[in-house]
Amino acid sequence: MEDIAGKTFDVVIVGSGPAGLTAALYASRADLDPLVFEGPEPGGQLMQTTDVENYPGYPEGVMGPQMMQDFREQAERFGADCRYGMVTDVDFEDRPYKLEVDEETTLFANSLIVSTGASAKWLGLESEQRLRGQGVSACATCDGAFFRDEHVIVVGGGDTAMEEATFLTKFASKVTILHRRQELRASKTMQQRAFNDEKIEFMWDTELEEVLGDEAVDGVKVINNETQEITTLEDVTGVFIAIGHKPNTDLFKGVLEMDDVGYIQTKGQSTETDMPGIFACGDAMDPVYRQAVTAAGTGCRAALDAEGFLAEQEVKEKALAE
Repeated sequence: MEDIAGKTFDVVIVGSGPAGLTAALYASRADLDPLVFEGPEPGGQLMQTTDVENYPGYPEGVMGPQMMQDFREQAERFGADCRYGMVTDVDFEDRPYKLEVDEETTLFANSLIVSTGASAKWLGLESEQRLRGQGVSACATCDGAFFRDEHVIVVGGGDTAMEEATFLTKFASKVTILHRRQELRASKTMQQRAFNDEKIEFMWDTELEEVLGDEAVDGVKVINNETQEITTLEDVTGVFIAIGHKPNTDLFKGVLEMDDVGYIQTKGQSTETDMPGIFACGDAMDPVYRQAVTAAGTGCRAALDAEGFLAEQEVKEKALAE
């Protein structure tokens, strides 16, 4: 990346999911010439998603990778510079801020938009990874409608798992929650809601051993932790892993204010962080909604916030010069 080494950019965007690419679109339309580093997973989590049917503007649905390609092309049409590369180090002592890319290229940013997203936690099973997007999911809101009148399982015992299971009952004929312990970690309210739903069943002290199927989920094997007995559930067609998410914000730990989990904290309704000129959007700062459309909305806000910040700085610099 010799052509950008040592240069200063008005807006640098870290991450290329719906939030980052929407920020790039708005920043480029504002003539800010944003530089986007796509990170280790260009396009974000949607690159692992097959049919997306809940994003406005796609009445017939769209494949996740195609949607992200559309986002990228639209941002590039207005001048966004989207590049493969990963920001590996940051220095926020002085503005312009110093960034290191791929441990070798140094450049500077007058403003920075963090849109590094969050990653679902997975169990680490080979079969789970092989069938991701083919019946294995970490988002009931995204994929639940594909399992109408079918039997699905939810793995987990916290609030996320109870929320996912309850949501899935709108579509599935039966939802089985697998929990590795005898007691749930979810709040009492969420537990009671799940217990009261006649579509939801529980398998206690039980873990997912294997997801069956070649090109789609065709059953699961589960193991009881106490007896070590393995049971095959042959009618299961959907597997939802609900053991939490981890925001991809390790790079900014100790630099930007975060909550206990690692989600970047922003000020009020804005995307401003506790550092001037640094903004956060998408799943890196949103532990609640985690949808493509809400991420895109915060990306828009981050670009507008960055534009306002840069304009304000320009006014201040002119006043000092006079």
